[in-house]
Amino acid sequence: MKLVRSVKQMAALTAGYQQQRRRVGVVPTMGALHEGHLSLIRVAREQNDIVIVTIFVNPLQFGPQEDFKRYPRSLTKDRRLAAATGADLVFAPSITEIYPAGFQTGIDVGELVARWEGASRLGHFRGVATVVAILFQLTQPTNAYVGQKDYQQSVVIRRMAADLRFRCRIHVLPTVREADGLAMSSRNASLRPAERRQATVLVQALELARTRIQAGAGDAGPLIDEMRQLISAATSARIDYVAIVHARTLEPQWRLHGALAILVAVWIGRTRLIDNILVDVP
Repeated sequence: MKLVRSVKQMAALTAGYQQQRRRVGVVPTMGALHEGHLSLIRVAREQNDIVIVTIFVNPLQFGPQEDFKRYPRSLTKDRRLAAATGADLVFAPSITEIYPAGFQTGIDVGELVARWEGASRLGHFRGVATVVAILFQLTQPTNAYVGQKDYQQSVVIRRMAADLRFRCRIHVLPTVREADGLAMSSRNASLRPAERRQATVLVQALELARTRIQAGAGDAGPLIDEMRQLISAATSARIDYVAIVHARTLEPQWRLHGALAILVAVWIGRTRLIDNILVDVP
């Protein structure tokens, strides 16, 4: 498996893949790979001739109070996991390779980022959209693979790719969970043992909402209140937001019908966790 660190080398390899008409699957990550990432690589391996895993901890998507310096970095381990799962190439550029001196351009995805993660993490999605656009430009994927856990991010990437006419299909694959239901995340490692046990309250609240909706609940307000009460019962929990939104526009939905995404963002101790489920209401 190749390790590529330079933009110039990546662009040269991409040109060769295009000349050979090879299908390229790209899995964009910030490293600290876990089973959620590996599930994306496996699907990419089944559907493409070349599988590229990008590993880049993107400073533009971290706010001033966020954990850019503390974010886990484990390139040696990540390379081993990516290779064992079927990747052909890991593209792990430096910050200066992606953002050379004088870099000023950013991508704004409009109303999709006005709420939820966009409101809680100002500038976050501008950073996400910008770096993903750069990575797509350098790798020219036929297919790109992202996880549902970062749901708003997946919607933003789809919109950006469509608006900028990238010739790739964006695949959003189901969230991979621990045995107790907690969504897999590199941030789970920051939880203390008691916090780790309490963190399952996120998926419990989501499952409560799914059950209520499937039983016929039609109003979002009382359901959101019930979810918040359940989450607040956890000693270490501090709610950022609980929302029921349209699955494509991310607008709040107070009458429950159609394709819905149920979103939660909760601080457990010092660790901020997000999760979601999708529900289709006839």
